[in-house]
Amino acid sequence: MNDYFADFHIHVGINEQGRWVKIPTSKELTLRNILQEAAHRKGMQLIGIVDALSPLVRSDLDLLVDEGLLTLDAQGGYRYDNTLTLILGAEIETTEPGGGSAHTLVYLPDAGLMAGFARTMSRHIRNIHLSSQNAHMTLRDLVRTAAPFGALIVPAHIFTPHKGLYGSATDRLARILPEAELRDIAAVELGLSADSDLADRIAELAAYTFLSNSDAHSPEKIAREYNVLSLNAPTFAECAMAFRRQAGRAVAANYGLDPRLGKYHRTFCPECDFFDPDHRTLAERCPRCGGRKIVRGVFDRIDSIADFPEPSHPEHRPPYRHQVPLTFIPGLGKKGLNKLLADFGTEMHVLHRAESGQLARLVGEKTARAILEARSGTAAITAGGGGVYGKLAKN
Repeated sequence: MNDYFADFHIHVGINEQGRWVKIPTSKELTLRNILQEAAHRKGMQLIGIVDALSPLVRSDLDLLVDEGLLTLDAQGGYRYDNTLTLILGAEIETTEPGGGSAHTLVYLPDAGLMAGFARTMSRHIRNIHLSSQNAHMTLRDLVRTAAPFGALIVPAHIFTPHKGLYGSATDRLARILPEAELRDIAAVELGLSADSDLADRIAELAAYTFLSNSDAHSPEKIAREYNVLSLNAPTFAECAMAFRRQAGRAVAANYGLDPRLGKYHRTFCPECDFFDPDHRTLAERCPRCGGRKIVRGVFDRIDSIADFPEPSHPEHRPPYRHQVPLTFIPGLGKKGLNKLLADFGTEMHVLHRAESGQLARLVGEKTARAILEARSGTAAITAGGGGVYGKLAKN
C-alpha cells in the first residue's frame, strides 16, 4: 500500500479553443495547464476535474490522449507524465422541493462512461457545455440516474451557504434521500470552512468518508485542501475502494484550512460585520441592524443543527490536519513562492518537509517562521465569513 496526495475538486475555466466551461474561473485553468500545475508545482498524484460533463472538456481530453500525454488506465483514470492520475468528474446542481439548491460531484472511470452520462443529463440540463448547471432534478433523482453508471457520488462543500446541501437545502440527508440512495453516497466533501471536528457533530455523517478538496477556480488554489489516500495504485477503482474503506484502502488523512480561514466560517452581515460568537438567530435579515440578507456561517449552521455538542468521531475517521497553503502566508509573494518551488520542487515538499534553515535561506527568517507556525497550527488567525477569507496575523 502506498500513500498518494489527492485533490478531487478542480475546475476547468476554458477549453483549448478559448470557450468558457466554468464561469467565473481563471482562463489559465485549461486541462493541459491543470495537469502541469498539479503534478509539477503542487506535487499532487491524483486529481479530479469536475467539469467533464462538458463536451468541450472531453474534446480536450481526447486531444491530450492523441498527443500521448494522457493514457487510460485499465482500472480507470488517465495517467499523466507517469506522475499523476486524472479522475473525471462532474459538478451538478440539484434542487429540492422546498427550493434549496446544492452541488454534487459525480466521478466516472473514463470518457466513454462520462459521455453516456452526459447524454442522459442533457435531457435535464439546458446547456451541457457549461459546468455546474442546474439539472432541474432532486438529489434523489440524480443519485438514481448516476448510480447505474458505476459513479462515485459525493455531495460537494456540504456545509457552505451557497450550494451546500446542509447549508442551503436540508438539515439532514435522510430527509431527502431514501435508505438505498443514502448507501449510494460514496463520500462527503466538507468544504473550506469545516473540518472533521465540526462535521462529526452530526450523527448521520459517521457512516461516510470525508474528503477535503480545493474547489480550485485558479491555478494557485489547487491543493489548498487535499487528501492522502492509501492505495495499491492511483486508479479510479482503488479510489472507489478508498472512499468506501474496502480491502484496506482508505483516506488516511485530510489536510485542510483551519476552518477559521474559510470564507464562510462565521455568519456575516455586510452592514455591521460579524455577529457575536454566541449568536443563534436563523433570521433572514440582520437582527442587529436590519441590513440586507445575512450570509449564514458554516460554524453557526452546524451549531444550529448538530446532534452533539462536541465531535463524536467514528473509529474509521482519519486525522484532519490543519494546513495553510503558501499563498496564505503573510509576506510571501510570487517571487518568494517561485524561489521555494525552484529549490524544493513542489508545494507539498515545502509544506511537509522543508526545515527552518532551508526556508530562511530563501525567503528570510520572518517568512520562514510564518510558514513553520502555520505548519504547527500555532499561527494567530482572524476568522473569515460572508465570502471573505480569514487571515493569518502578520508577525
